[in-house]
Amino acid sequence: MATGVTPIGSERTRSAQIAIRNGQRQWRIPAGPMRQLVRELLAEQGQTAEVAIHWIGPRRSAEMNRQFLQHEGPTDIITFDYGSTPECLRGELFICVSEAVRQAREFGTTWKQELRRYVIHGLLHLRGYDDRDARTRQRMKREENRLVRRFA
Repeated sequence: MATGVTPIGSERTRSAQIAIRNGQRQWRIPAGPMRQLVRELLAEQGQTAEVAIHWIGPRRSAEMNRQFLQHEGPTDIITFDYGSTPECLRGELFICVSEAVRQAREFGTTWKQELRRYVIHGLLHLRGYDDRDARTRQRMKREENRLVRRFA
């Protein structure tokens, strides 16, 4: 499943490899602001990363949701962790842009704000946060909301 990543920056230490791929055609999403968000989140924790972010459409999201999570329909984000450590996050985030648009309407935000939230959510998963049960979901949501406010 790994698609590889494109290196950003030239420093050997504290470098991040962040790839952003747009696999949907409906919305144009500049890569720069999301790369900057990831860099800032990593800097806050003193981490490096090898991360790929994929903007996908609802059909691919639904297929992946069914294949990997045994759930029906599209979902906002699916995260794959490829051996993250406390020092270096390694993984892929598959984010459904149409879900961001839908949820933005529902929650009174913009779809770009929702995309930022999903990136934060995915990176939290790579940091070891879990949202499978009520207790861990509440802990993760609290940290997600803190970071969304901090990096708004």
